Amino acid sequence: MGLNLKNSLEYPLLTMRIVQTLIPLEKLNALLPTLKAEYANALPFPHTALDDFLDREIAEAILEEFPGENDIRWKNYYDQNQKKQANENEEFMGPLTRKLLHALNSAEFLKFLEELTGIQNLIADPGFRGGGLHNIYRGGKLGIHADFNKHESLNLDRRLNLLLYLNKNWKDEYGGHIELWDKDMKHCVKKHAPLFNRAVVFTTTDTSYHGHPDPLNCPADMSRKSLALYYYTDGRPGEEVGQFHSTLFKDRPNEPKENSLMIKIGKYLRKLKSR
Repeated sequence: MGLNLKNSLEYPLLTMRIVQTLIPLEKLNALLPTLKAEYANALPFPHTALDDFLDREIAEAILEEFPGENDIRWKNYYDQNQKKQANENEEFMGPLTRKLLHALNSAEFLKFLEELTGIQNLIADPGFRGGGLHNIYRGGKLGIHADFNKHESLNLDRRLNLLLYLNKNWKDEYGGHIELWDKDMKHCVKKHAPLFNRAVVFTTTDTSYHGHPDPLNCPADMSRKSLALYYYTDGRPGEEVGQFHSTLFKDRPNEPKENSLMIKIGKYLRKLKSR
């Protein structure tokens, strides 16, 4: 006999089983004593990289569903600061990918994130504003930046990012490492390669500068694939409160500016190729 989903006792149990199937919470929770200290003490701002984040079979299945460059109606960004594709629309996601994203937004997983980061009362974004699927092709990039600090429609404060990378056989020379920069934008303090099944979690503030600013050097038939989820709170510590802003891009020391004409030509050629 199947579950009666109208039964308020049975529905949370079903949700928990789905979460536990997709996310190895028991393994992650066992690592918390070590991870909490690592996260709190990390420089240049609190963060951690979690390798083998999902069970291998789940990660493989999510990668299998990941759409190619011309498979869906991606939102395309092509300017001086970024050259990438993004999709926050569940209509263009595979069924297992949708279930995983919902699991990563679940109360059970939020509890893990609260324990890991020390940020209490986290709130998930069911609409994946700015998140969802990210795809960076050869030559693409994402300049160093601090993220938008408020969810406009929910009026919540952005506090935490989770990025799950899905890049098999990724070589160091391909680039695409997420770089974490000091608040004065003088140097890169830490970087992590976007390796398959690696999750990077970090606290977001007005000075948590990060990105991968150098053009990707991967083969033309590869891309830098990731899932992105952002978490919020209703308010934030007083020392972190600032003016409302969208994404704040920052120049690296002595970073050359791209020619505006070449950007326009490159954007046109990409559109032509996609057609």
